[in-house]
Amino acid sequence: MLTANKLMPQGGGLAPVLLKRAATVELDWDVRQKSRFDATDSQGRQLGVFLPRGTTVRGGDVLVAEDGSLVKVIAAKQPVLVITHCSEHGTLFDLMRAAYHLGNRHVPIELKPDHLKIEPDHVLAGMLRSMHLIVREAEEAFEPEGGAYGAQGHSHGGAPVGPVLHPDAYAAPHPHDRAPDDHGPSHDHAHGHGHSH
Repeated sequence: MLTANKLMPQGGGLAPVLLKRAATVELDWDVRQKSRFDATDSQGRQLGVFLPRGTTVRGGDVLVAEDGSLVKVIAAKQPVLVITHCSEHGTLFDLMRAAYHLGNRHVPIELKPDHLKIEPDHVLAGMLRSMHLIVREAEEAFEPEGGAYGAQGHSHGGAPVGPVLHPDAYAAPHPHDRAPDDHGPSHDHAHGHGHSH
């Protein structure tokens, strides 16, 4: 087994030709947020990765093995929930509200200008749909936002993972959270407007 104990964030400082020649390894988010794990690279080599505690590996980072060889990390596709706003019944601001509520629950979130991504969770999906957001299942790479006070040296550290509240905490939204139409807590947002939430 080949040991890798050095990480170069986004391959910084490496010549493009070296990156192009490097072996690759596909890792999902569950593995990439660990500082010690085993993997197999694209050349069939067994890797034992031992990084400083608290290190999070991102897609595009480069592992340096003990023999000096480079292994570029690819964020593997994995099941995720993609959250978008309903243009017929809401605005992009609804995504900001969703990010706030998810953040309060310490849920790792990938933030994009027009959507959010989280790991599958049927309780959270129900909460988001009750907020009139569109939630769909997908298989995509997952790169959640890093913590603002991450301990590691590069700027995209792991998102903090904290306690998950009891499902009762995901009750119907506060009346002020609803659109000014007559949508109530029992409204399932199946409007027949071309998409299912």
